[in-house]
Amino acid sequence: MGLSRYEEAAGSLQRALSYSDERPDQMDYDINYYLATAYYKQGNLDGAKGVYEAILALRPKEKTAWYLKGVIELAQGDTEGASSDFDRAVSIDPQDYDLRIDIFCSCAENGQQELGQGYLQAVLDDGDGKLSDYNTGRMNYYLGNYDAARNALESAMDTDGSSEVVSLLGQTYEQLGDYNYAASVYNNYLSQTPDAQIYNQLGLCDLHIGDYEAALAAFQSGIAMEGNQITQTLSFNEIVAYEYLGQFDQARLKMEEYLETYPDDSKAQREYGFLQTR
Repeated sequence: MGLSRYEEAAGSLQRALSYSDERPDQMDYDINYYLATAYYKQGNLDGAKGVYEAILALRPKEKTAWYLKGVIELAQGDTEGASSDFDRAVSIDPQDYDLRIDIFCSCAENGQQELGQGYLQAVLDDGDGKLSDYNTGRMNYYLGNYDAARNALESAMDTDGSSEVVSLLGQTYEQLGDYNYAASVYNNYLSQTPDAQIYNQLGLCDLHIGDYEAALAAFQSGIAMEGNQITQTLSFNEIVAYEYLGQFDQARLKMEEYLETYPDDSKAQREYGFLQTR
């Protein structure tokens, strides 16, 4: 899977499942989720959907399987089926706001943004007095209500200065066009707590401002953090920063290293073609 060799991955996962007992355990379900991903990456949407259906036949309250099955149906153009599956997923855990945001993002990526917005707006319309400032802020952020998002997230900062709040507050200021203040939000946090995701956000913000040296430094600081989960994103953005700086030879070398590690990245392959002409 990590090497993007999805056909081989699917074969290995299928063999692993062949050793299962008649009564599946958690490992079997985990393997099936990986198998569905391998099918999806191969473009075998029917195969992936079939795996999720098999999971749901045994675990009808598996909200993740309902959600992912809906994603497959969106990709197949079955909006009605996707909506039904998303409804099932949400009904199992109505207060799983991460799930609702995932649904919105999947809908937006497939040209069904209005469908996705309904799952977020329902949270705000519910009038739940227990909804935290952070969750109020992020519902409004993804709905495009940036002033309301900023106000809620600023309130959240008074009690919860986590990286998630900082990241979204900074992105909200970016959406409002105040990139310098967004950068200050990121820098204030990083002065106390190094965080790879915040370094990435700071770098992107610096790129927009035009401070390419600062952007490069931010991306490299994130890459240097041991155990960070977004090395691929940071590495690609580091290459972009080198391009903005006009250092095309260095960008090309970095891209060659990147493609050795992430050969399946079609966007990077196109960018490498561009770099070879510079």
